[in-house]
Amino acid sequence: MIWIGICLLGVIALLPALLSFRRATMLRDERETALVLHQAQLAELERDLQEGMIAPTEHDSARLEIQRRLLGVDLLPSESAGRSTSTMVTMAALVGLPVAAVALYLCVGHPQLPAQPLAPRLAALKQEDHRNDTIIDRLRDQLKLIPAGDPSLFQGYVLLGQAEAGRDHYAAAAAAWRNAIAQRFDPEVAARAAEAQMMADGGHISPETADLYRRALDAAPADAPWRMTVQQRIAQSEHQ
Repeated sequence: MIWIGICLLGVIALLPALLSFRRATMLRDERETALVLHQAQLAELERDLQEGMIAPTEHDSARLEIQRRLLGVDLLPSESAGRSTSTMVTMAALVGLPVAAVALYLCVGHPQLPAQPLAPRLAALKQEDHRNDTIIDRLRDQLKLIPAGDPSLFQGYVLLGQAEAGRDHYAAAAAAWRNAIAQRFDPEVAARAAEAQMMADGGHISPETADLYRRALDAAPADAPWRMTVQQRIAQSEHQ
């Protein structure tokens, strides 16, 4: 079944090139075109003479001029040989391109790989989310058992915020990081909490979030890589 799809895609991709090539092969070179034109002029000239539209002397003079042009055109070089070579090269390229693509696919692809329906993958992701929920709930329970003032409480809430942010649960991540800076203020964690709160609010920066940004900026070291981002957020909050 996959080979049928590959063949159809190959034909669709090469169809414009094939049509253009067909039109190009129907074109004549300069010599052939001139010969056909002059022969048509001779036929028209004979028709005009028979209908009495021109005098015999005018006919003879015009006929000699057209014959002279025909002799000159006949001396022009023909492009048939060059066109034949170009045609062969073009045809070889059009045939060789899909053959090379199939060969490359056979080398690095996996045509016998079974299909992967969406439903089982969604079910696996949902199961993974349930496992993550269990782990995060267990982390919350353990944090409740740690007494206030314990240095590990700060790190625990930081890890909890990272886990929630990794699942795009920005409100929960902001709450966890706020709990962390309540134990010990850290400007980077404060900036993370403010950023997560902004994401949870749909891009809106509340006065509380802007104040948290300012606290993080005031305590940030001069070389903090996130200083410019925080400054932009503060300026954004002032223009809302």
